[in-house]
Amino acid sequence: MLDYHLHLWTHEDPTTWLSLDQIAAYCERAQMQGVEEIAITEHIHRFAQATDLVGRFWASTEPDPQLQAQIAGYIDWHTGSDLDAYVELCLEAKAAGLPVKIGMEVDYYRGQMDEVSDLLAEYPFDVLLGSVHWIGGWQFDDIDNKAQMAHWDTRDVDACWGAYTEAIEELAATGACDVLAHPDLIKVNGRIPENPTEWWDRIAEAASASGMAAELSSAGWRKPVGEQYPSIPLLDRFVAAGVPMTTASDAHATDRVADRSEDLGAIIDAAGITTLASFEGRVRTDVPVRSV
Repeated sequence: MLDYHLHLWTHEDPTTWLSLDQIAAYCERAQMQGVEEIAITEHIHRFAQATDLVGRFWASTEPDPQLQAQIAGYIDWHTGSDLDAYVELCLEAKAAGLPVKIGMEVDYYRGQMDEVSDLLAEYPFDVLLGSVHWIGGWQFDDIDNKAQMAHWDTRDVDACWGAYTEAIEELAATGACDVLAHPDLIKVNGRIPENPTEWWDRIAEAASASGMAAELSSAGWRKPVGEQYPSIPLLDRFVAAGVPMTTASDAHATDRVADRSEDLGAIIDAAGITTLASFEGRVRTDVPVRSV
């Protein structure tokens, strides 16, 4: 098993610098849970090099001044770390013999993914996760933010899923990333269309056409939706389309690393998945699934 989605910072603390001991603790926790390989995948918006590049990305797509102000505050509060130092720490962990891949969770920036890809090409990443966390300036998955969540009551659910799927399609088509993270994140607070078939089909097609892998994540069990990402019907579509899979916890702390790996293993077995996608230097190798 793998855990290919791990963060070193908590949501609440964007400033405390990271350490090799922290990565070693992640590896120890993973191995205790039967996970043999992990990827450190911090959010790209943590790093000044990326936020300087994309600028106020929401300015041309978000008409709501309140949402503009909120996402500006969010980005400004989280940004400030140095991408070079982050990569150096991950390289140090690999050199120490820890079973670590150097990764990044690459947030979607509409119309700017080519520039982002050029920036990341300057670094020795093993795997890049692609994710969509905002529609315009609306952070639809910030479940602890009452103002953001209130927008769910004023928007059409089908339209939200449509906008999210369009973003996934653009992200996948750019080829900027290797793995589609939490592929149906739009369901995070349980708002699901009566018939989501169209969106499932399109998300699976986007991954298949791009050659991306997709992530099976336990993080959704910790959210209001109360199920893994992706839902079983979407996972079945990935498998039918030949989309490779990774496994992940999306942990932001040591005690969440490899969270519910046994449950993910049961889903993998039921879906008939026999290999998982491992990455080195952004080249995929299919490795046999091992029980946890």
